[in-house]
Amino acid sequence: MAKWGEGDPRWIVEERADATNVNNWHWTERDVTSWSQDVINSLLLGIRTEGEDGLCEITDVSNIDGEASINNRKGKLIFFYEWNVKATWTGTNKKGIKYKGTVEIPNLSDENDMDDLDICVTACKDQPITPLTDLMRKEGVKKIRNALGNYLKQLKTEFSQGMILPTADEQDKQKESQAKTGSSTTTNTPTSGVKMSTVMFTLKDTFLTSPEELYRVFINQEMVQAFTHLAAFVDGCPGGTFRLLEGNVHGQFAELITEQKIVMKWRFSSWPAGHSSTVTLNFVDRGNETELTLEAEGVPSNEEERMKGGWQRYYFEAIKQTFGYGARL
Repeated sequence: MAKWGEGDPRWIVEERADATNVNNWHWTERDVTSWSQDVINSLLLGIRTEGEDGLCEITDVSNIDGEASINNRKGKLIFFYEWNVKATWTGTNKKGIKYKGTVEIPNLSDENDMDDLDICVTACKDQPITPLTDLMRKEGVKKIRNALGNYLKQLKTEFSQGMILPTADEQDKQKESQAKTGSSTTTNTPTSGVKMSTVMFTLKDTFLTSPEELYRVFINQEMVQAFTHLAAFVDGCPGGTFRLLEGNVHGQFAELITEQKIVMKWRFSSWPAGHSSTVTLNFVDRGNETELTLEAEGVPSNEEERMKGGWQRYYFEAIKQTFGYGARL
């Protein structure tokens, strides 16, 4: 107990320049329910496994019921999450016959280790017996477990940033370090709550095809899989999600104007959780070719060159090589 006339140092406001949660002593809580639902949905959609009997993939996540939060008490983070997840899987055998089934995950919570997670895979009652169910139970379950493990990793490493606040002394040390190195201060992005500086950039290229065909390349799952040479999930409708390049890229179609414009919420999976750039593709008919202009906003400044190079190599060049849309010699 502090002596009379002396304040308990844990409660001295001057210890925090912004007078917020002095020395991280107070209990603070961040609701991450909505963010968690988006991440779980994105990670599960498009999970795909292939075997000698055919392939299976998760095509719909019908229910993500529960809640999640992060709590800070005395500088220690406490994670609470409890989820009941239901999804639909679709299997296609070598003859092209399709089968459907369900995936239920009733106990994704902080009380259970990932290895103890129950993942129940069944075929729909009206479906005939198929070996694809066993494929989903063996290989599909492994990928589901890995995806949910990735959710927990993002929850505990990315989205929890900013929960433990630096004291005034720590802030002074950071400012001194920035002054010595010449580094700039960062800004707070509204989508993620994580401090970062962002930039915007533009790319332009020409493709020997019509706007109609080039537009389809970006929203058709089979065409995306063709030019990326990897499994992908693409729901090419307004509000639909996409996931490609082994999950390294994912997002959502915010606006679609047929043959004219595509607006996406686009992100690398390694970016801070909840933060996406806005990528706009404009298609202009130039007779026998299409001029494509890409405008990207909200790109983390340290990711600008990586994103530029990725779009140029894995989108533009790959599309030209795959579909023969390259420039005339």
